[in-house]
Formats: sequence, C-alpha cells, structure tokens
Amino acid sequence: MDLCLRLRALAHCRATLGGFPASAHGSGRCQRRRVASSSAICSLAVASSGNEAAAGPVGSGVEVARAKRMLNVVLVSPMIPGNTGSIARTCAAAAVGLHLVGPLGYNIDDTKLKRAGLDYWPYVVVKVHDTWDDFRDYFMQQDGDKRLLAFTKRGTNIHSDFSYKPGDWLVFGSETKGLPESALEDCAGEALGGGTIRIPMVETYVRCLNLSVSVGVALYEAARQLNYEQLQYQPDLPEEAQGLFPAEDIYG
Repeated sequence: MDLCLRLRALAHCRATLGGFPASAHGSGRCQRRRVASSSAICSLAVASSGNEAAAGPVGSGVEVARAKRMLNVVLVSPMIPGNTGSIARTCAAAAVGLHLVGPLGYNIDDTKLKRAGLDYWPYVVVKVHDTWDDFRDYFMQQDGDKRLLAFTKRGTNIHSDFSYKPGDWLVFGSETKGLPESALEDCAGEALGGGTIRIPMVETYVRCLNLSVSVGVALYEAARQLNYEQLQYQPDLPEEAQGLFPAEDIYG
C-alpha cells in the first residue's frame, strides 16, 4: 500500500513525554537520547490515494521548496535503516523531500531508523512507494519541469561536472544491489531522465561509498549549484519546538 508519512506532531511528542529539560547536559542529555530513540516518529498518516502529494509541516521549508520545484532524494530498495535515518537527517538539513521505493529492507518504524534521524523526522517529508512502477507513475503526475538522475558507479557524468536544475530528483539504489535496470533505463531515457552520474572514487580496493555519504555528496553539490535556494524556505520554529533539538550532537 502506498503510504504518505507525516513525520511530525511536535506538540504531541512533547505532551506524551511530559516536556523536555532546558539543559543539553547531565540528565537533560539522557532525556533527549530517550526521545530520539523511542519517539522521533510520532504519527503515521496513510494516504487514500497514491496520487496525493506527501505533505509536511505547515509552512515548513521542504513544503515551500516543493512548491518551488527544487530537489528531491529517492532511495530505491534501501536495506539498512541507519543509512535511511541519516539520509532523512540530511534531507531535513537541506530542506528537500525524501522518497522511499520498495521493497524496503526494514520496517518503517524500525528503532534504528528513528534513532539515526534524531529529532529531525518532523521536518522531513517522506513518501513511500511500493514499487518502482508506482513511483514512476507518481513522478509523471508531478507538475513542472522535472527529471530523474541516477547515481551509479556506471554513471557517464561526474557529479561535480554535471549541471543540476530545479526539479531534479536524485535517485540512489540499494546498498547491496544498486539500482534496478528499470530505474536506470528511466533515468537515462529522454522521456523522464536527465542522465546517469557517478562520484569518483578509488575502485581497486573500495567497492562503493556508503549510501548516506553518497547522498550527502550529491545533494549538497546540487544545492550548491542552485545557490542553496531551498534553504531560504526553512521554517521559523515555535519556541516550544526548540527543546526537541539537542544543543550538541550526541550521536556523532
């Protein structure tokens, strides 16, 4: 079933857990660790139709960025929940949407997935598609200029030499198998795709880069070329939401 995840409900999180301490040290640090590992994802909304756009927090940067047709990240059959959680955190920082294409190698409520995303899940718009065909249909229904860009070791363009545009969807494959042929064909085809891209690396003794590292490298190069325009639409957090975010990075 096609799911539309609304990973938000900050007020609900706060009420459920009885509030957050003001200090980032001592017992406050432990309290935030508990929040991140057990309650980072507080609500799950199921869309009635796969044609509906995923919705984020009202006024959120990623919501406005979508309206401006900026960037999206697509993970096809990701296997490791920690990688997806880290990527979600990166997407929150970059104010871009995240799409997960099944089959997934974990349950969407996996504890490791929540923990790796810290408390940033409320600011990530996530849409889950059962298959690549489902995602393809969804992509084709989106308005405006858009193209699929496949990141693969077999890519014909180096990521830093490629010219990115608003409306680019950055597509990444599984940690173990990479992208399926159907996805590569769509990304390379003239109808939907903009090409295949690779990130240079030593290949004699390194099989591949970590998925979350690859997404970070590619996403921020694309954002840099677009002058980080999507960051202009970041939300003004209400005062009560500030306590959700640790003053120091306790996970490294």
